[in-house]
Amino acid sequence: MSNQPKPNYPKRVPLAQLPTPIQPLARLSKHLGGPTLLIKRDDQTGLAGGGNKARKLEFLVAEALAQGCDYLVTTGAAQSNHCRQTAAAAAAYGLGCSLVLKGNPPAAVTGNLLLDELLGAHLYWSSDQDTVALMGAVCAELRTMGHTPYQIPLGGSNVVGATGYVLAMEELKTQIATANLNIDFIIVASGSGGTQAGMVLGATVYDFRGEILGISVAAETQALHTQVAALATATATHLGLGTLSLADRVNVNDDYVGEGYAVVGESEREAVRMVAQLEGILLDPVYTGRAMGGLIDLIRWGAFTRRQTVLFWHTGGAPALPAFAEKLG
Repeated sequence: MSNQPKPNYPKRVPLAQLPTPIQPLARLSKHLGGPTLLIKRDDQTGLAGGGNKARKLEFLVAEALAQGCDYLVTTGAAQSNHCRQTAAAAAAYGLGCSLVLKGNPPAAVTGNLLLDELLGAHLYWSSDQDTVALMGAVCAELRTMGHTPYQIPLGGSNVVGATGYVLAMEELKTQIATANLNIDFIIVASGSGGTQAGMVLGATVYDFRGEILGISVAAETQALHTQVAALATATATHLGLGTLSLADRVNVNDDYVGEGYAVVGESEREAVRMVAQLEGILLDPVYTGRAMGGLIDLIRWGAFTRRQTVLFWHTGGAPALPAFAEKLG
């Protein structure tokens, strides 16, 4: 990127505690007998239990405030980490928050759903309705009440949200240089695609030479690849970097989707327990547990050499664990 302009970052508001630390996973590395494992702790961003969405929300909330909005409206699953952190960001800046949650309300209010309510969010259940259409209806209702809503897409995954992870790669590059690290691979859970898209663009901007592998939590490889590549390219344009072709830097793996989104299998159960008991670090079964399960399997069949270094980017999710108590047993 030496001949490319630097990103023209828009304003952001402080929400995340940055930089998040990188730490070794020495006991896990020894147990698996594979590459040197490191972990980037974005579960420690600090916003209502932490997680990757805090980086995105710094830019999303800044844009909402610049537009004079007084309400944040977004969508996700019942145990959405994005919805939890959006509700927290709204509370921190004195904004209202409406969450459109997929499906029907569960029998027990626990995990992220409990936190959504504690944070003062207004909850709407989609049942069999389209969530995007329902978000539009919620925004229309808010306008009739005199509010100015700001609509955030699933996962905060648009060019504004992805910008947070372009900047995160600058943070990583500084940490790598300071600690004299050589990272060959980054492994990250990839759902709505915004985190990986920002990382891919950031890797190009800040000359990160390693490979970024997104472990899909739901989508098939081709669909997720297309989604991430398109968003990375659009984010480059948004940041004044011109039109960049980034598709060849997008790597995704859908081998660990199992029976579908948030359906907990043996891979997730093993990964959550293994990392908890060897490292004292909590993962969730939907995102980080699925991605770590994929990493463990890749190590077992020899995808990496012992001389390589793999960074697992922890995107958070532990506050949802109580909701999966029976499935993790």
